[in-house]
Amino acid sequence: MTGARRGSHTLTRVWGGLELRELGAGEFLANLDACTRVYAAAMNPPEYQLPGRHSIMERHAGYAAFRAIAVIQADGAGSAGDEPAWTSPAGNGPLIAFAYGFHGEGGQWWHDLVSQAVTSVRGRETAADWLTDSFEIAEVHVLPGHQGQGTGQAMMLRLTAGRPERTAVLSTMDADTRARRLYRRLGFTDLIAGFAFAGSEDPYAIMGAPLPLREGSPPPVR
Repeated sequence: MTGARRGSHTLTRVWGGLELRELGAGEFLANLDACTRVYAAAMNPPEYQLPGRHSIMERHAGYAAFRAIAVIQADGAGSAGDEPAWTSPAGNGPLIAFAYGFHGEGGQWWHDLVSQAVTSVRGRETAADWLTDSFEIAEVHVLPGHQGQGTGQAMMLRLTAGRPERTAVLSTMDADTRARRLYRRLGFTDLIAGFAFAGSEDPYAIMGAPLPLREGSPPPVR
């Protein structure tokens, strides 16, 4: 799916009454407030950072070959009543998770910064191999109460399916987190670790995987 198909979407029921929905930039933008609330619940950032994150995600929706995935509780079944509401002509329900990415290219803040960092640490050839034709996965977030149930893996596989790029790249906390374990199961390896983005004291790992992703083993059943 590309940014040109701004209103398109497909529905696929997955498990436990959840629907995995691929969507265009238009529907993503129409539900950006709900996505920001999921981001806040998953990441627990300071409140003052949320308007900036909202603006960043809004800008990303205009990037080349944007693709987003939303996981929605069908018909509100099993909802706790306080989950962000997703609205769409195709049906409403609580938003459980979302992920998105786009084609990485020069002039994008993350792409340029990471290209320089990988070049410095690993050399120009390695940076070119991983970042010249890459799908940048910008956000992957699942509500805390729904984590560890395969939702993130399902989104990642759907998000990257059929992409024309040679590689997928992302940044994540440089720690033994649930997210990082997921990425490794899907074939991601560290390009550089201990990387500090401006304005953040936390170390990050820059990770990359060849496309298509390998289908990782499912998480333990809860």
